[in-house]
Amino acid sequence: MRRLFPVTDETAARDSGGGPGTAGAEGADREWGLEELAAAYAYPSGSGPAGPEPWLRANMVSTLDGAAQHDGRSQPISSAADMRIFGTLRALADAVVVGAETVRQEGYRPARAREDFAGLREAAGQGPAPAIAVVSASLDLDFSLPLFTSPLVPTLVLTGAAAATDRIAAAEKAGAQVVIAGDGMGVDPARAVRALADRGLYRLLTEGGPRLLGQLVAAGVLDELCLTVSPMLTAGDAQRIAGGPAVAVPRRFELTSLLEEAGFLFSRYRRT
Repeated sequence: MRRLFPVTDETAARDSGGGPGTAGAEGADREWGLEELAAAYAYPSGSGPAGPEPWLRANMVSTLDGAAQHDGRSQPISSAADMRIFGTLRALADAVVVGAETVRQEGYRPARAREDFAGLREAAGQGPAPAIAVVSASLDLDFSLPLFTSPLVPTLVLTGAAAATDRIAAAEKAGAQVVIAGDGMGVDPARAVRALADRGLYRLLTEGGPRLLGQLVAAGVLDELCLTVSPMLTAGDAQRIAGGPAVAVPRRFELTSLLEEAGFLFSRYRRT
């Protein structure tokens, strides 16, 4: 893996033929350690007047022709480096926010504790693993799955006030914690972010799917996008990384980091 942006003194030295001393530079093509990846993807440390402010980042993968999935799953367009970054982003998060359809399609399991990140999480005041927060209006979920019955950290289910009471009861019986974040059937993205922050979950990561990401974009609550560009072409009619109605005015984001390995580009954008 090598850093393409931003250009640092180390990468500039490599590009100008800086000699043998640059073999370990960020610009050199080598496998990065987990500590390096954690530092490269660290959450902002700033707080607002009332204390810590939530920061919501998305992590998605897309082919060159815009497909976010192949045969309904993201794994076929991913890579080993992409999965290392996937694991790092999870290890840095307080909670992983994911849509119900993605839970069903990708076979979501509870987040696991990773020994490599134990010290980092403890120093940040975090538990052993991030909570999984499932967004669902209908609560049409299989609550017998390990995601709900045996997580290391209790799974959260974000839904609306009009959700069916029997489905809420089923979720709670399985061990999930139901969080009301909307007045009707659906979830209001801004309320969902605030509800998680009220529980002390400020470092938020969403892994989609496209429908949920589209809702977060439309609501203006997405702070950062970590997008892997896969050097593949799939054609077909696969979804883009974000779906749903278009926003009235395109949201402007700025590039803050760009890494590369084996033709895969790992970009990081923040909203301006």
